[in-house]
Amino acid sequence: MQGPRPVVLSGPSGAGKSTLLKKLLKDYENIFGFSVSPGKRQPRPGEVNGKDYHFVTREEMQKEIDAGEFIEHAEFSGNMYGTSKGAVQAVQAQNQICVLDIDIQGVKNIKRTELNPIYISVQPPSIEILEKRLRDRKTETEESLQKRLTAARVDLELSKEPGLFDLVIINDDLEKAYSELKEVLLEEIKKTEESRKS
Repeated sequence: MQGPRPVVLSGPSGAGKSTLLKKLLKDYENIFGFSVSPGKRQPRPGEVNGKDYHFVTREEMQKEIDAGEFIEHAEFSGNMYGTSKGAVQAVQAQNQICVLDIDIQGVKNIKRTELNPIYISVQPPSIEILEKRLRDRKTETEESLQKRLTAARVDLELSKEPGLFDLVIINDDLEKAYSELKEVLLEEIKKTEESRKS
């Protein structure tokens, strides 16, 4: 795959990945592109089909997976998610750094591909703080909240594997977390800006 080196952002739901990503996309408007991959779930409030996800049927997604169109894919709470090759290539074709928001299984799957991204894990200071953040969102049923917390515990345990991530950010202070994120991406940002000038 040609173009700037992609970035994989991983971490449990509620760790703050989306917030950090929004800041990054705002500050570096045309440098980063978000990989809009197919997902088989209902849109959350404010999410837009084709912008946040491509909401597709299970059958459509399975067909593309079987055809080898996905770098990685996973299922969580009965919903299917994945990263299609086309989604990444579309961002790279615009000379943008492709950002992938992927769970821990996806990270392990991508490790077996040629993609060679920068791997970053965003983590909450504690499970208790994560639970409070998820409850404050008021988007979860008690059952789905418990599933997310169980998944988060597994995620945090698996993410301790040496060499899995290039950077682990403990998001207890948003500004500090954001500056850590920017610092690790600065070289790739500069390269992308330079290649645009030439």
